[in-house]
Amino acid sequence: MDAAAVPALHDAVLDWYDAHARELPWRGAAASPWSVMVSEFMLQQTPVTRVLPVHAAWLERWPTPAALAEESTGEAVRMWGRLGYPRRALRLHAAAAAIVERHDGEVPTSYDDLLALPGVGDYTASAIASFAFGQRHVVLDTNVRRVLARTISGVEFPATAVTRAERDVATSVLPDDEATAATWAVATMELGALVCTARQPSCDACPVAELCAWRGAGFPAYDGPPRRGQAWVGTDRQCRGRIMALAREAESSIGAAQVEAAWPQAEQRERCLAGLEADGLLTQVTPGRWALPG
Repeated sequence: MDAAAVPALHDAVLDWYDAHARELPWRGAAASPWSVMVSEFMLQQTPVTRVLPVHAAWLERWPTPAALAEESTGEAVRMWGRLGYPRRALRLHAAAAAIVERHDGEVPTSYDDLLALPGVGDYTASAIASFAFGQRHVVLDTNVRRVLARTISGVEFPATAVTRAERDVATSVLPDDEATAATWAVATMELGALVCTARQPSCDACPVAELCAWRGAGFPAYDGPPRRGQAWVGTDRQCRGRIMALAREAESSIGAAQVEAAWPQAEQRERCLAGLEADGLLTQVTPGRWALPG
């Protein structure tokens, strides 16, 4: 994209966001930095519709990092419910404890301090700094990467992992003003979630259709490495999910007979139990009985 077209790109996306942004509890002036942080952990690989009720329950029970840090990791896993990837609950609990220990219970404002928290990588640190504190950072989630790949680079999908070239492109179109850059980050994310979707982009409703390099090139099909699907049935993820569901619903612990009934395939079941123990999501309280961590 020619540098002269960047202001038009900014205006189109920001105006669209002003008119179409969803009202979400972790957005807006009323949202606390902790609410933003909790949402960013929960939204990783999980749709907004599934996150909304769990986010609300967490903020009601644990309105501050200190409130969560005082609870056991097992309660964090239990409250995580069926969001999937429950290790995120352990990481969020560890981050809350670190915030209490290092930052007097307040979510830190700087990117470097955020990045130093357990379970926080570049994307999450950038997102919290941008969305909670209005700072200027490149925020590259799946939706943003797809929007920039299509609009600027003229390809259907970005590479499987963020490249230096991709980050340079994102930096080159990041608005200079901090507040505008923070809004740009969430606006491009929203555009990817609602319009420039992976499977069926709504190009007729896109505010930057006339500027889109992918559209201008005739929508060339993706020709990169195979993109991973989201297989579920019969996978270790499904097995682990069933075991974790039993543990969350149990008043104390679950026994081998219950686990076997939930997943009859012995070799896979034992492998998943061992993995859950290794990940800190289950504790063997006695031989043949497991519980959420205390």
